[in-house]
Amino acid sequence: MPFVNWFKRNFVVIAGLLTLAYLLLPNVVVTVFSFNKPKGRFNYAWQQFSMDAWKDPCGVSGLCGSLSLSLQIAFWATLGATALGTMIAFALVRYRFRARGAVSSLIFLPMAMPEVVMAASLLTLFLNMGARLGFWTILIAHIMFCLSFVVTAVKARVMSMDPRLEQAAQDLYAGPLQTFLRVTLPIAAPGIAAGALLAFALSFDDFIITNFNAGSTVTFPMFVWGSAQRGTPVQINVIGTAMFLVAVLIVLTSMVVNNRRNKQKA
Repeated sequence: MPFVNWFKRNFVVIAGLLTLAYLLLPNVVVTVFSFNKPKGRFNYAWQQFSMDAWKDPCGVSGLCGSLSLSLQIAFWATLGATALGTMIAFALVRYRFRARGAVSSLIFLPMAMPEVVMAASLLTLFLNMGARLGFWTILIAHIMFCLSFVVTAVKARVMSMDPRLEQAAQDLYAGPLQTFLRVTLPIAAPGIAAGALLAFALSFDDFIITNFNAGSTVTFPMFVWGSAQRGTPVQINVIGTAMFLVAVLIVLTSMVVNNRRNKQKA
């Protein structure tokens, strides 16, 4: 039968498209309801098309303040986790030292550990130290749990690097710093960038660890959770849609840049 043969040939493509549609369906719902004008506190049923929320995305008290705070924490957590994670990844791949295997295994613990366990442990640590819960405790916690993801991404890239390229630079009288800046770092850059983007997304999106260690500080995920108890404003959908579009734009830009580089190399 022609249809059966066609379905067998394109089964993988069809399955991939259905999976992609399943993953994107929540984003579509969020986007559609960002243009809704609900008759009440909850934005769960379509009522009327409106652009009011897009015209005033900060119309809800505290929304943009919490968003700004989450962006700041995510930015600094990304910088800290990326810097530390990159150094740890190079150390684990390039150097031999005692307990290297144990350190490599311990790095993966935050990835395997339930977030609620890590959140409670960090809260206990901060309370025993007498630290005041707020911006800095959230930042320290985010760096700690983002670190493992950065190490994993950078380590995979460093392990695939050809050491002969660095040796060639040294044969051409390049110093250690010059070799690192002009050869090693550019080659490792995709892994570092991937780890940084992952760290930013994880930090901005985190709720469980943040909720335990925030004190009276309110980040954007905590604001969304709190709003859901009283009534979800349409502006939350607007912010979510805008961030989704920014993420798509970053991915498309990266694809275009990579395609141009590949064409230039060819």
